[in-house]
This record gives sequence, structure tokens and C-alpha cells, in this order.
Amino acid sequence: MKQLALDFNLAPLPRLANFVAAGNEAALAHLSLWVDNPLRAPVPTYLWGDGGCGKTHLLRAVAGELAAQGSPVGWLDAGVLSPPAFDLRWEVVCLDDCHLYTAEQQAAAFNWFVNAQTPAEGRARWVLAAGAVPPADLKLREDLRTRLGWGQVFHLQGLGEVDRRAVLRRAADGRGVALSDEVVDFMLNRFSRDLSSLMQLLDHLDRYAMRTQRAITIPLIKAMLENE
Repeated sequence: MKQLALDFNLAPLPRLANFVAAGNEAALAHLSLWVDNPLRAPVPTYLWGDGGCGKTHLLRAVAGELAAQGSPVGWLDAGVLSPPAFDLRWEVVCLDDCHLYTAEQQAAAFNWFVNAQTPAEGRARWVLAAGAVPPADLKLREDLRTRLGWGQVFHLQGLGEVDRRAVLRRAADGRGVALSDEVVDFMLNRFSRDLSSLMQLLDHLDRYAMRTQRAITIPLIKAMLENE
């Protein structure tokens, strides 16, 4: 059955606190300790796993929480076609979707990595990277590939069916929203199944249901898709 992608721009901002860590507790604890520690040890960290397992959520959560502390962050993903030069003000370098980097992006990522790990102003910077495969399997230039595997490496596990349903119901209960088994089945079968997309869908459904004063049902979901 065809899955539908949604882009309602209503998803809550990624935070470490709203990441569902089932199976990924060690990675979350590692990132939380680093973000909360003013004496940060700059050991590179690499996250890998299938799409929808939460890699980008975690990188954006770290970047957002450091920005809230007043710490600038360097960000590079496959959509940044002309990467800027390394900035000494950065507290951390985030490299997302490394497996998709072009030659120009690989050159920038290598430059950022080397500059981040070279002590400047008495300290080095942290590198937090993510990709779909482990460092050894990345199809990147060798000097970048090996550096991405230098430090802590975490394999992120996607949520299983039971956990995904439980998280969806828990999020709905927290909003005071009732979801029938039929509605949950419809959401999981007809839309992107990664947790971020499901939370975004639930947020939009909740707003639409409140605006129309209707319960969330399959007809309501179809009506929302036709009218929004």
C-alpha cells in the first residue's frame, strides 16, 4: 500500500527529552551527558541506522539545546550544497546523512572534522555525525571515513511495531485524544511509519479535530487530507 509523506511543519522541535529511546538508551545517555556537561570531552560520536530510527532527531536536538545555551553549532547535511568554511566559534560540528555526501560536501566535512579536533583557543570541538551504515561501510573518501569511526559509535534501533503503537497511543492519551484500533491501523499503513512523521500527523489531526469539533476517525483523516 502506498505510503503518504506529510509536511505540515507542525512537528514539535526535536529534543533529547522527547526522543523515544527504546533500544537506544546508551546513545541517548551519551548525548545527554555531553550536552549537560560544561567540561565537554571532544570524543567524536557517530550514530548509524535505518531511516526513521531517530538519527536526525538526535542531531537536531543536540544542536537546538546547545544553541539555547548560547553555543554556536556547525551543521552539514546532504541538502547544504555549498558548505561554509569552518568557524572557530562553533562548539560542535554536526554531520548528518554522511552516506549521501557529494565530493564537495566530503571535502568540507573532512576540513570541519580536522579543524574541530585540532585544539584552538585551548580546546578541541566535538564532532557528532550520522549515517545509514557503520563507518566502515561508508562510500566516502578514506580520510573522512576512518575519522568518522574514531570515537564512540552507536547503532540506533528503529521502534518495533508494538513500541510504535504504544508510543502513538501514549502521545494521543497525553493530548486527551482517543484513537481506535482502526484509526491506528490506518495511520500505520497509509502514512510514513517513522515516529517523527507519526507525531507530526497526530499533531495535525488533533488540531483539525478540534477545529471541526469531530472525533478522530478514518473519515476525518480523509477529510483532512482533502481539505488541507
